[in-house]
Amino acid sequence: MKTSGIFFLTASALLLSLLPLLSGRAADTSSNNRISVNWGKVIGISKTTPTLQLGAFPPNRRGSKIHDQIFEALQGLGADYVRYVPWLPFPRLGVAELEPPADGKTSWDFSLIDPMLVDLLHSTQGHSTIINFSTIPQWMFKTPKPVPYPDDPNEVTWSYEQGNELRDPSLKELSDYYVRLVSWYTQGGFTDEYGKRHESGHYFTLPYWEVLNEPNLEHFTTPEQYTARYDAIVSAVRKVAPQTQFIGMALAGPSPNLGPDFDTLPYFEYFLNHKNHHPDIPLDMISYHAYVQPAADEDLSAYPFTFFDQADAFLREVPYIEAVRKRFSPETRTTIDELGSILPSDFGQGQPGYSFKPIAPSYWNLSGALYAYIFAHLARLGIDVVGESQLLGYPGQFPSVSMLNWGTGQPNARFWVLKLLHENFAPGDKLVETTAPSPTVYAQGFITPGGKRKVLILNKRDEPYILKMPGASEGEIEYVDQTTGQEPPARTHSTGEQLTLKGFAVVVATLR
Repeated sequence: MKTSGIFFLTASALLLSLLPLLSGRAADTSSNNRISVNWGKVIGISKTTPTLQLGAFPPNRRGSKIHDQIFEALQGLGADYVRYVPWLPFPRLGVAELEPPADGKTSWDFSLIDPMLVDLLHSTQGHSTIINFSTIPQWMFKTPKPVPYPDDPNEVTWSYEQGNELRDPSLKELSDYYVRLVSWYTQGGFTDEYGKRHESGHYFTLPYWEVLNEPNLEHFTTPEQYTARYDAIVSAVRKVAPQTQFIGMALAGPSPNLGPDFDTLPYFEYFLNHKNHHPDIPLDMISYHAYVQPAADEDLSAYPFTFFDQADAFLREVPYIEAVRKRFSPETRTTIDELGSILPSDFGQGQPGYSFKPIAPSYWNLSGALYAYIFAHLARLGIDVVGESQLLGYPGQFPSVSMLNWGTGQPNARFWVLKLLHENFAPGDKLVETTAPSPTVYAQGFITPGGKRKVLILNKRDEPYILKMPGASEGEIEYVDQTTGQEPPARTHSTGEQLTLKGFAVVVATLR
């Protein structure tokens, strides 16, 4: 239906008229429950790529019962900018030199690290990756006594990272470590501290290298310290990997709304100012993270309100960060490469008496809808990469962020929402003026470079919302909701005007 140059679309998340309505109260059906899309009014051109991150965890290891499913899911997604992070809880899986060189001997060992990274690179062949060996060998820091780590590579530890000051203030020890690590994967090997050659046989191209992770939390690194370490690492690594681009900061919680300890604006203002760097240091991209989190005593029924309220608070902060970036370094791009939700029970892991609390199935759909909501807003704000966190979590390792069932390896709704977005939206899409019929429904229209008209629609609440779709009966509907469960997005064609958007549904309607 066309009225005064404006098309009116209403789309159901699912089932459309083909399946019965969910039990429970549906939103009032009235003449105003339509999504208005003005296809003639372009409000922006998307630069945004949806993607995800994967940590270096024991289930990724060859021989684990879900190893194959993890990397099959990754390969099937086919996303660019996949972020891979060997991180502090498992030092043997992410630190290649666990002991300091001494008496002519070194401890370089990639035997546990190589298989996972090689599997990742093979699974993402033809697509870009972001590699972040985030954990600096602990012995490089000044501490009252050496910091131990588990003998078992599968045993988690949360106390490996200690200290703030590096024992070598020149930063050569730090930069040499990363040069050798990158050379192992790009140059076929390296020569160690005592002149011995270590052969790897690897000649990979690493398109993006992210320098450290959440420095405002890990080692409580100041903006000045981080910038100096970034410059030292990048300056050295560029000599052995000249094609690699570099990503800086990976900050935790870039919003003052999340608490005074997370006010990261000073990091952006210092790091993005080229005057604080050596003249030849590139600032190719910056990165930061954002999670929503309900209170520990909050009921499941309140989660939708908390999630989208906190998402809106974060989205109000992004323009301020963008203003700083454009003022100091407009050529620098942005990846928000950890984005999602964390349940408060995850933060008890590693503590005495911790026990895993089962997660309600509807949570995965709510979290998927949250990602779709933030993705669309960040596309409007011109963010380059939006990475959902993360492909795998499990009890003891942030289970509520997982995109896979850690028992079977089957993707959950969070993964399928990402795949739905990845297959329908990409850089170059035009965003058009779109108005949703209710604050509990979000919609955004897109025109692809090929001229297809698509509308992303999601339901912020766990109850059905009835929409009308006059004039769009020939459209194709793809959706993820609580009826699709751990299965891929469902598809159907709309056959009537009255359609039902089910609780936490994420829908892409493609108009003919």
